[in-house]
Order: sequence, then C-alpha cells, then structure tokens
Amino acid sequence: MTTKTASRMVRLLSMVPWVIANPGTAAEEVVARFGYRDERELLADLNTVLVCGLPGYGPGDLMWASIEDGDVVIDAADYFSRPLRLTPMEALGLLAAGLAMESAGQAPEALGSAVAKLQAALLPNGGDVLVVDVEAEPELLAPLRQAVKERRAVSLTYTSLGKGETTKRTVEPWTLFATMGNWYLTGFCREAGAERRFRVDRIRDLEVTDEAFPAPEQLPATEVRYTPAEDDVVATIRLGPQARWVTEYYEVDNVAEEPDGWSVIRFSAPDPMVAARLLVRLGSAAQLVEGDEVAAATEKLRSAILDRYRG
Repeated sequence: MTTKTASRMVRLLSMVPWVIANPGTAAEEVVARFGYRDERELLADLNTVLVCGLPGYGPGDLMWASIEDGDVVIDAADYFSRPLRLTPMEALGLLAAGLAMESAGQAPEALGSAVAKLQAALLPNGGDVLVVDVEAEPELLAPLRQAVKERRAVSLTYTSLGKGETTKRTVEPWTLFATMGNWYLTGFCREAGAERRFRVDRIRDLEVTDEAFPAPEQLPATEVRYTPAEDDVVATIRLGPQARWVTEYYEVDNVAEEPDGWSVIRFSAPDPMVAARLLVRLGSAAQLVEGDEVAAATEKLRSAILDRYRG
C-alpha cells in the first residue's frame, strides 16, 4: 500500500464513523473537518465506500453513501458506529509496530504511553517476551538528529533519485522519519526555496553548521510524497477508467472528469522519462494531451523497446 493510499484509508476510517455518529452533517463541514480539498474529493471517497459491506454481500449487508441535499448520508453501516475488537494476532501486530517505533526513536510521548498500556493488557506478566529491535541506523542519522534537535542548518551533498544528479545544498532540517525500509529527512532547501525530502542513504557528505534557524510554525506530515519543483516537466494526460489508480499512487492535479469515465490530470516529474515510462506502461488506457518533452521521451522509449524486440 502506498503512503497516499494509506493516508486516504486512515481518513476514510475516521470520516465514516464520525458521519454515522453525526447524521445530517453538511458536506461543507465534513470537507473542512477531514481536510478534503473540495466536495468532489469527498464524493470520490463516498463512492469508494458505496456498496462495501460484510461478507454475504446481499442488499442488507452493503453500505449506502452519498451527498443528498448538501448533507452527507451514510446508511446501513451500524458496525462502524462502535469500536471493533482486535483479535489477539492483530493486537500483537499493533504492539510490535509500536515497539518498533520506540526502538527507532520515533515514538512520541503519547505513543509510548499507549504501547505501555497495550503491553500491560496483552502481556501482564510477560516481561521481555516480545522484543523489537530495529536494525542499525545509518551513520549520518546521529548528526542529523542532533541538527534537528538544535535547529541548526546542514550542508550536504545529495544524489537525487529522479535525475541522478549530485548537488550541494544547504538545508534547514525539520524532521527525520523511517518508512518502507528507508530513512528520510524533511526540511527547507535553500537552493530550491521550498520544502524538500531527502533519503538519508543518498546523502554523500554532511556538515552540521553553527547557523541556527527558527522552527517552522507547523511541521509537515512524516510521509513520502513527491514535491513538484519549478523546473519540473509537466504533462497533461487523459486516463481511462482502468488507469484511475494513477491518481491514488502519484501526486497529481486533477483537471477534469469526463462523462465517459475518463479523467484529465496534470502530471509533474523531474525527468520526462518518468512520465514516458508511465504512458508506455498504461498503453491504450492513457493519452498524452500536452507535453512536448514527454512526447519525445515516450517516442524514444517506444522505439528502444521495439528495437530490442526486433533484435
């Protein structure tokens, strides 16, 4: 599951019980409370929920979700109105995840308290029955963690994943977090003039400076997502119904929804070959509407593939 999909799932599992507990809530309030961009994005989530339900999947087992007269309506979903009970295996998995975050030094105080309570409930006399030890941290993590704590700028040499370019940057480090087997640094990159995320294992050289910087008013979410830059290549692409997953997997701008089930998106990438590979992968399920650099890269990629087959 991608980070974007996981975030959407968390929002769905928060929104649905709240709407059930507060029937007749205006769509505008739900949009504001759960951080939707607009009512259209909320409706997309409701369409995902629509006709989901319990095994058996008869008419009485499926949920109903819609916006009626400006209000959000979710019906036939009483099982969401009360907390679910965890199975022993689910509870142990949750406990192991919490212990892993503690071992990695990422657990906030509230999580530490929750882990202690869950451990006391599951293993009241267990002692060290369940121990989670995260692998050794990257060498640069310790100085980066100190720089984050002391709010000191860092000078680093970084090789980007998208373009493969190695550049020197000065970064105001905000947070460190681990996900999908890698450590990431978020911060303000002075060269880019904007927020950026850096994979720690792609930092080639690091120097912690004596220059202090003010803490940001609000820290970004600790998740891996693509941040478009001014020099990105931008393409406009039409997606067929079978390619709608692209809007869940990538950070894209939704431009328009078409009556035939197709949608139009604006896709940004540091290299035109990123979009080209996606278009070749999607085949007839996608059409390039605008983007000369992407068109050239796509044609070059298709020719290379055909030459390989001919060879």
